[in-house]
Amino acid sequence: MKRARQKVLVENEVPQTSQKSKKQKTCLYGSVFGESDLHASVNWGSLPHHVILRIFQFLPLVDRARASSVCRRWNEIFHIPDLWRRFEFELSQPATSYLKSTHPDLIQQIIKRHADHLQYVSFKVDSSTESAEAACDILSQLVNCSIKTLGLISTAKPSFMNVSKAHFASALTVVFVNSKSLSSIKIDDTPLDDPSLKVLVANNSDTLKLLKMSSCPHVSPAGILCVADQCHGLKELALNYYILSDELLLALSSEKHVDLEHLRIDVVSENPGQVEFHTIKKQSWDALVKHSPKVNIVMYFFLYEEEFDAFFREETPVTHLYFGRAVSKAMLGRIGMNCPRLIELVVCANGLQPLDDELIRIAERCKNLTAMGLGECEVTCRGFIEFVKMCGGRLTQLSIMEEVLIPDNDYSLDRLHLEVSKHLGRMWFPDMMPTW
Repeated sequence: MKRARQKVLVENEVPQTSQKSKKQKTCLYGSVFGESDLHASVNWGSLPHHVILRIFQFLPLVDRARASSVCRRWNEIFHIPDLWRRFEFELSQPATSYLKSTHPDLIQQIIKRHADHLQYVSFKVDSSTESAEAACDILSQLVNCSIKTLGLISTAKPSFMNVSKAHFASALTVVFVNSKSLSSIKIDDTPLDDPSLKVLVANNSDTLKLLKMSSCPHVSPAGILCVADQCHGLKELALNYYILSDELLLALSSEKHVDLEHLRIDVVSENPGQVEFHTIKKQSWDALVKHSPKVNIVMYFFLYEEEFDAFFREETPVTHLYFGRAVSKAMLGRIGMNCPRLIELVVCANGLQPLDDELIRIAERCKNLTAMGLGECEVTCRGFIEFVKMCGGRLTQLSIMEEVLIPDNDYSLDRLHLEVSKHLGRMWFPDMMPTW
């Protein structure tokens, strides 16, 4: 036993090192190991397979690629299919972008060895047409793919719009035809067209659950209606208002469809006064809510004041409303009268007329309201406190700029936060404008 113990001590003996080496080792390993472990030898090559795999999963792509060159075993783990189920291609031009770009050699290695392993894929491109075209070239080579989610993301201006429609459609068709298991697609601001949607539906109608395709000017109402008619498992849909129609809502309300969970609608106008928006019938909205009673209907408005005439003239089952431009008192009054399902309201700007009456009407009729945000608007302190009092503790989010609130004879800003906090059941302060 004594001899064996001496042998163990010899094997674990720490080699003599200079004081400088000890300091270097402390700096290198101090943040990873405790002080008691600094003198323990770490054989990284003999770590269990699943541990190395887990480490690789946390590494950024560049570091993962570098680590794969440490030894043959690490290189083998680098190519395990589980590491390539989720991948984001970053494509940029060094002269015009701050993004790091995925190395071309690595892209070719992925296409050659891991195309059939990719399941959750996104392409992040900068504002250059070259980067968008490079993304299309990669898509065109994914002939053995089994992708489940696909995202095309422009980090600045929508560069995919500069790619020829034929090139884009051809690249996307490769994925649509070969995947046959697509469940989630986000392709906003792209030259997607109706024929491409028909290919998507023909090959993925049983699996498609989420489709986001706002700002796709080549898609017509007929194209999205084709999706609604055949993709009966669709749970989330995001589109522009010009595509929305009574026929589409009725198609989504058919007995064949599962309950829709989210309908996101962008209402956008670039040229004031040149766009006339159609009206959706109340019966169509009612049919959708009857079929999918828990559906969230989210509308993002970027309109000029004179363009709101077609909206909220009668009851509309919208749940979340975001106004990115100024909206009139009259419009907010209509929301209070005709949006009983409203959960969240965010108003970027209004004007110089206090919104007391409109907020009180919203509090009275919108019994589900839990979140409110006001930007460049005006509300008297008394009116705001009355609004909060009526909503009570159900207001889980309340973001109001201090500049919005107008002190009156009854309430100063100091007293206001105490009154509001009392009715909310938690401490609350108005937001303050940054000084920088």
